[in-house]
Amino acid sequence: MNYILVSLWPLFVLILAGYVMRRFGFPGDGFWPGAERFNYYILFPALLFNSLGAAPLDHPALPRLLAAVMLVLFIATCGLLVARRLRKWPASRFGVLLQGLLRFNTYLGLAAVSGLYGKEGMLFAAVILAVLVPAVNVLSVLALSADDNRRVRSLLLPVAKNPLILACVAGAAVNLAGMEPKWGTDRLLTLLANTSLPLGLLSVGAALKLDELRGQVGTLIANSLLRLLLIPAIAFLIARAMTLPAIETAILVVFFALPTAPTAYVLTRQLGGDGHLMAGIITFQTLLSAISLLLVMAVVG
Repeated sequence: MNYILVSLWPLFVLILAGYVMRRFGFPGDGFWPGAERFNYYILFPALLFNSLGAAPLDHPALPRLLAAVMLVLFIATCGLLVARRLRKWPASRFGVLLQGLLRFNTYLGLAAVSGLYGKEGMLFAAVILAVLVPAVNVLSVLALSADDNRRVRSLLLPVAKNPLILACVAGAAVNLAGMEPKWGTDRLLTLLANTSLPLGLLSVGAALKLDELRGQVGTLIANSLLRLLLIPAIAFLIARAMTLPAIETAILVVFFALPTAPTAYVLTRQLGGDGHLMAGIITFQTLLSAISLLLVMAVVG
């Protein structure tokens, strides 16, 4: 438990620092949008490319690990579809609740895996991301567009051009081709990758909107508890049923125990979803995850 606490508390200090910096206007409101774009298009893709390029794609546990990822997504999505049919949610609300349940804060996840499981954990995390990033993005677009199927095709094209997805594809291709970065390229990628996580965590804190927590408290609590406790419990049970090794089980559970992604707000606004509810879910889950992640990882070990 002490090791988990020591590994995770610096992450939430950075998130808190980002919130305080934004609140006091340091280094300026214009800094954060530029930092987020630079991280999203340059630093974070470099991290994914670097990690996936060295990932153990021939590892014998990998097919079971990826099958477990897809099975958790399938169960959660089916449960949401049943709930939507019973509650008759419009797409604007259904898409928000799905993102709250399935999307994840990648910056926090990779920082947690790096602190808890080191380089080996990052390799497996990159493989999981190669499946999760495109899957949850497509599901999010489909859910928010469920009342207007004519929009789906045009909206899925930007998903296919997503820099994170392209970085995963490129990293896997380099890995499978047996290529190795040369002439200092590996060092450049490592420097860019090492910059991504702290800047990402600061940006997460800067994006928190505590005033969005007013109203719909029941929905915020229910969605957050499902995301932060029930979904990781399902992931853990599936991993045990598939007899995944300990480290793969832990990393699988970590990614399904993360709070939802701050970028979910941008997609929600773009597709006409309930932006107020989405902002509240993002903020509430991020705050609650400071406790829930410790609890989940203490149970998983």
